[in-house]
Amino acid sequence: MRTERVEFQGAGGDRLSARLGLPVDGRVRACALFAHCFTCSKDLKSVVNITQALNQAGIAVLRFDFTGLGESEGDFADTTFSSNVEDLILACEFMTERLEAPSILIGHSLGGAAVLQAAGRMPSVEAVATIGAPADPEHVAHLFEDSLDEIEQKGSADVVLAGRRFTVRQDFIRDLAGQRMKETIGDLRRPLLIFHSPNDRMVGIENAAQIYEAARHPKSFISLDQADHLLLNEKDSLYVGAVLAAWVSRYIGPLDEPSLDDGSLGDDDRVVTSTEAGTFRTEVLASGHALIADEPTSVGGTNVGPTPYDLVSAALGACTSMTLRMYADRKEWPLERATVRLRHKKIHAQDEERCGTEEARLDRIDRSVSLEGPLSDEQRARLMEIADRCPVHRTLSAGVVIETEEAE
Repeated sequence: MRTERVEFQGAGGDRLSARLGLPVDGRVRACALFAHCFTCSKDLKSVVNITQALNQAGIAVLRFDFTGLGESEGDFADTTFSSNVEDLILACEFMTERLEAPSILIGHSLGGAAVLQAAGRMPSVEAVATIGAPADPEHVAHLFEDSLDEIEQKGSADVVLAGRRFTVRQDFIRDLAGQRMKETIGDLRRPLLIFHSPNDRMVGIENAAQIYEAARHPKSFISLDQADHLLLNEKDSLYVGAVLAAWVSRYIGPLDEPSLDDGSLGDDDRVVTSTEAGTFRTEVLASGHALIADEPTSVGGTNVGPTPYDLVSAALGACTSMTLRMYADRKEWPLERATVRLRHKKIHAQDEERCGTEEARLDRIDRSVSLEGPLSDEQRARLMEIADRCPVHRTLSAGVVIETEEAE
């Protein structure tokens, strides 16, 4: 994922901080706008994980902090649900000018109610997804239940939501009560995907049922079994991202040619990798094919992809089986399947002269080749010889000269 820091003006005239996540190769298949929950920020890990999954599918994502939240200017106490919807509309206009109009709207929690409310004012939107969204914004008033009397009497009160303190004013409560969500959802007229956890204690599962009942087809529901409201368990947000990326593929166009050509990505025959701050998760672009590399959780990674050494072993295995396939086909031998299993490990050099030196630790790849088909003993023996002649095997055995320079 390539991330750009951007900003735009919100409904109250304040500067709103945003991140534009782009596919690593710059080729944009579609654009999505993400509205996070009103007590969170654009940098919530679950929001970032979902963004990365969509970027991997060629979808650019704009996520931003609502007025008074995260890095955005303004005071949350001065906002209402309606003003946050206006922030969302302005985010859509900004994305349209900056890149292209969003065709996908995604909303988490009260942000889900906001996208349902805003979608009708965004002609470009082709599909909408909600995550843990209330069926009616007024339903979240129970979160302020202990403070409602104080808000009514004094006009405002400090409340604690998701461990953070916010000032909530009477206008905010009254604005929630004035929304007509059932009619809005019924008039949505876009494909709708509803994610919700039956274990959600902040926004009960009955809200998903009410949204589903009010919406027209095509509509889908995905149960996030065992997940919490904020998707704090990483496997839950990764699951949402993967399912969402697959679902929206029905409603967006094919991958375009590079539209953000800065001369560094996707414009030649190089393999490109990109790793952002705070993570080992690395996007890999190889001949137009996007991959993910990572490290195990035991060393600080998130284990969402193979390690670099896994990829080295995979390259050797793929080259080995391809070479065997090519040779058997040329000889017209009955090789039905070639399966290669590999394991990389570090070993200590046995040569006493190398002990105590940097070369005392060697890399070793154990390779096991399984040949299926009615092959003769001679054919099997010959194929095992050929396995050691695959190009990647020769490259690894001979060693590689690597020249490194800093890109301008």
